[in-house]
Formats: sequence, C-alpha cells, structure tokens
Amino acid sequence: MTTNILIVEARYYAHISDMLLDGATAVLEKGLAHFERLQVPGALEIPPAIALAAQSGRYDGYIALGCVIRGETYHFEIVSNESARGLMDLGIQQGLAIGNGILTVETEHQAMERAAVEDGDKGGDAARACLALVHARSRFGVKQ
Repeated sequence: MTTNILIVEARYYAHISDMLLDGATAVLEKGLAHFERLQVPGALEIPPAIALAAQSGRYDGYIALGCVIRGETYHFEIVSNESARGLMDLGIQQGLAIGNGILTVETEHQAMERAAVEDGDKGGDAARACLALVHARSRFGVKQ
C-alpha cells in the first residue's frame, strides 16, 4: 500500500524552502511514498492548510516546511509559537501524522545551515518524523 503525503511549504523564504523540500523529497522517494505539494505564503498558513487537507481523507501524513527568521518585532514569537502550536494541536487533537520542518532561527545563515541536505537536513528530518508517525498510527491500528 502506498503512503500518501502532503508537503505544505511556506514560500516566504523561497530559497530556504527549496532546500528543505530537497531533503524531504529525497527521504520520501527512498521510502517509496507518493507525495503532493501545496504552497502557502507563510508559516501561519501551514496549520490551517493541513486542517483543510485532512478533511479530504486523501493523505496519510503531512510535512510542514518553512522558515521564520527573527526580526526586530514581536512578530517572530507570534509566528513561531502559533505555527508550532497549530501543528501540535492537529497532531494531538486530530491524530494527524505531521513532521514539523518549520525552522525558527535568528539569522538567514542559521536557516541555510539547517536547511541544507548535506548539513542539518531539517527537511529530511521532518519527512522521517512524518513517516515514523504514519507507521506508529498503523502499528496501533488507529484509523485516520
């Protein structure tokens, strides 16, 4: 049976999202998972997009990819905290298998290091986390 995954990627920092996507898709291709992509403007849009997609019943799991870089205002905390809370709520309350690959960093340099496949590979980590949760749900006989 094929595992169907939806990658939801925030395109605000497109060059960083592309690096995260490279890592995630490499893992999914090795795991023989089928995947689709959905692009949203920023990290705050990722949890609602996953919630909407989950209503379709088409996906076994979800991968959230994006980047939030600290600026000079409180907005960083809001976006970082609320996107993480939204994903955690979906995972706990709805039992969704979500790999969180939203980087929350101080600088663009930190983001590049964490996103690069040959370095931090956080996109690959998010894909591995998603697949592990899909497997756990199956192991426990939980239906989506």
